[in-house]
Amino acid sequence: MEQPDIIVRTATYADVDYASIITTEMEASAVARGTGIAKRSPDYVALKMEEGKAVIALTPAGEWVGFCYIEAWGDEKYVANSGLIVSPAFRKTGVAKRIKETVFKLSRKKYPEAKIFGLTTGLAVMKINSDLGYEPVTYSELTDDEQFWAGCKSCVNFDILMSKDRKNCMCTAMLYD
Repeated sequence: MEQPDIIVRTATYADVDYASIITTEMEASAVARGTGIAKRSPDYVALKMEEGKAVIALTPAGEWVGFCYIEAWGDEKYVANSGLIVSPAFRKTGVAKRIKETVFKLSRKKYPEAKIFGLTTGLAVMKINSDLGYEPVTYSELTDDEQFWAGCKSCVNFDILMSKDRKNCMCTAMLYD
């Protein structure tokens, strides 16, 4: 069920009021799926919006539909597309793919030389990433930036990641090179 009237665009400072609902839905969705997620604060999401490093989807009336952000790692050699979330009312409408396509273009615009990557447990995200040209890779192909891996500390699966010396975990690593 396509929703062509949904607006998908780069987020700005004017969108920071959506940060709390976004982070609440990120956590609720992870709990409902029984998967881990690196927790993000509303302040962190708002900062990504202010920096122009996020994509938001809204209805013409201003109802929040979805979100994703980017973060550069390893001296900007890598950029992660992270935190993809769609409001339950708008799932299975194609908006997640539109958000991922838009955040991919934003990544290329801001970091044209960077390798783009993501970690996911979601089959739908894996399919979207594959359609965009990402390939599954081992964790050794990702950034070795300690700050990136520190973001996994709030995930319920962090102990698994560390017990495997950061070589693998529950997430599938996908890379666009």
